[in-house]
Amino acid sequence: MLTVMAALGWLTPRRRSATARSVLAGEASAEAARKSSQEATEVSETAEPEFPVLGDEKAAAFFDLDNTVMQGAALFHFGRGLYKRKFFETRDLAKFAWQQAWFRLAGVEDPEHMQEARDSALSIVKGHRVAELQSIGEEIYDEYMAERIWPGTRALAQAHLDAGQKVWLVTAAPVEIATVIARRLGLTGALGTVAESVDGVYTGKLVGEPLHGPAKAEAVRALAAAEGLDLSRCAAYSDSHNDIPMLSLVGHPYAINPDTKLRKHARKLDWRLRDYRTGRKAAKVGIPAAAGVGAVAGGTAAAIALHRRRR
Repeated sequence: MLTVMAALGWLTPRRRSATARSVLAGEASAEAARKSSQEATEVSETAEPEFPVLGDEKAAAFFDLDNTVMQGAALFHFGRGLYKRKFFETRDLAKFAWQQAWFRLAGVEDPEHMQEARDSALSIVKGHRVAELQSIGEEIYDEYMAERIWPGTRALAQAHLDAGQKVWLVTAAPVEIATVIARRLGLTGALGTVAESVDGVYTGKLVGEPLHGPAKAEAVRALAAAEGLDLSRCAAYSDSHNDIPMLSLVGHPYAINPDTKLRKHARKLDWRLRDYRTGRKAAKVGIPAAAGVGAVAGGTAAAIALHRRRR
């Protein structure tokens, strides 16, 4: 300060006063800028890191399909499309819808019921070509599924893609249908239930079990190993408590439009929640998810349609 005043000694008192005030104002502004910059740096160091991390090749995202990415069950919409094409009778559609509703309301799986539905589906698709299911899926996606994609979840998937990460659907729906949906959304690919085929024709056997519950976690684990991913840096998204094994596998689990059990579990473990439904009614009513019995029942409906079409 003394140096400033000495340097201004040759000025008139009035000019010295005005100039001194300008110098002081400048010094004060510079000091405030330095302080603000330092505080911003401290905040950035303690704030939550940006997610998803740009360019993290060891990370990927795994999304459940029904009621997470898409409103309702993919196989229910698929069944609607088949019914519209008169591929099966009204009673078959009603049975399919009832099986879906039963599973949702009961909240438990009946192993005998699942086995019966699975065996029925496999016996009916035996001898049919895989391409037939894929072709039908392409048409029905445009008719019923495209408009039922949750914009919020789609944005989450896009954020991972924009960060340079791979994004996979993980669903109990047949892998052929899941792959159509993933490709239409611009995602990397899909993990789904695999029915055995030889030379493009279904054999009537299932490869393992339906991709449901713990099987999803095993599929994600296997894919992560093949892709060289670090699961602690990966994210998973689902609406169902049945997918807790998959969500628990990754470092960034998200509960999307969660059912009651998943919401409770997510809050207990401080997982992130997102709900894109509108109002309480949407959380309780609507097309049931195709999980467990629902997923296999959906496969049965699709198989019946294909069978009737070939007769």
